Amino acid sequence: MYTKVTAGALALGIALTAAGVSRTAQAQSNEVAATPRVATTTTSRAGSCNRACLEGFVDRYFAAVIADDPSAVPLAPNVRFTENGQVLPVGEGLWKSMKAAGTYRLAVPDPDAGQIALITTVVEDHADPAQGTPALVALRLKVADGRITEIEQILERNVMTAQRVEALGSPRAAFSTPIPAAERMSRADLITTANKYFSGMQRNDGKGDYPFHPRCDRIENGGRSTNVPTPTGQTRPDPKTATGYSGQWSCREQFESGLLYFVSRIRDRRYVAVDEENGVVAAFAFFDHMAGSTRNFTRPDGRPTTAGPAQPWTWEILEFFKVEDGQLAEIEAFLTRPPYGMISGWSTWEDGMSDKIQDVTGYRER
Repeated sequence: MYTKVTAGALALGIALTAAGVSRTAQAQSNEVAATPRVATTTTSRAGSCNRACLEGFVDRYFAAVIADDPSAVPLAPNVRFTENGQVLPVGEGLWKSMKAAGTYRLAVPDPDAGQIALITTVVEDHADPAQGTPALVALRLKVADGRITEIEQILERNVMTAQRVEALGSPRAAFSTPIPAAERMSRADLITTANKYFSGMQRNDGKGDYPFHPRCDRIENGGRSTNVPTPTGQTRPDPKTATGYSGQWSCREQFESGLLYFVSRIRDRRYVAVDEENGVVAAFAFFDHMAGSTRNFTRPDGRPTTAGPAQPWTWEILEFFKVEDGQLAEIEAFLTRPPYGMISGWSTWEDGMSDKIQDVTGYRER
């Protein structure tokens, strides 16, 4: 757990020596990093790397990043690496600034696809070498033949956000609780169910198919965004008559309010990991708020309403969905604000602007 050392920074939390890798190989790592990696992806089944193996690759990857030594982790010759949507040589970006890993990690391993996605905290360099700067990271690794073939990472460099996520301590138990074998859904059905969340929010009209479990709760960047207790002395807004969206409402009440219409487009919906055993789906997406006239809409009861950002706004998101009984029971999301209309660096422009389902795990049912 991080130790707060100043109002805007965290101590290392984990000793650098725990990485087990020295910075003595920095000259070699810089040489490796100088070569851009921009090759095609691996699409074959990679079931030889199980859950523990994939989680071990995350540990090895972060140890190498802390040491600024790409040679310390097995990388495919054509490994492709992006950070915040930009194709970079392996060894740049976070590789130059990461000091330690945090303790919070919510991961979705997909052994059948050889892929793992996670939300976690890290500590980066600070102007004062004795201190650290916390950040929140969304990471995806793809592994084939014992080597990492794809690295996709996104950073939200906000001290308070990282501290809030770290303060959660550990992910909700539901994400790692197996679904009884007889009740498990197929990969395709899990993705279809998760996608109803995006389809229900895009141009939300309060009348869609919203498969929310009665206990559904959502956390965004470490903060609860549903079922928030009503502050003392206040009255809980009525989702049927309120003029503004409220975090005090349930998942279903928020969607049935019709007040999310200003989410103009949810695009580049890339489903990157599916955990059939635990009923969890991981997906990257972009939420566009077009602003202007798109802020004006009609509520389900016919009342005209204006809501949403006044300027064009995009959220880049990694979202995890726990599915139980065919319903969305737990949701957790990483969000950061990129330039409006940005695409991921992993899709064509056409796919990046589309709201279709993209199963990019590389795994096909047999």
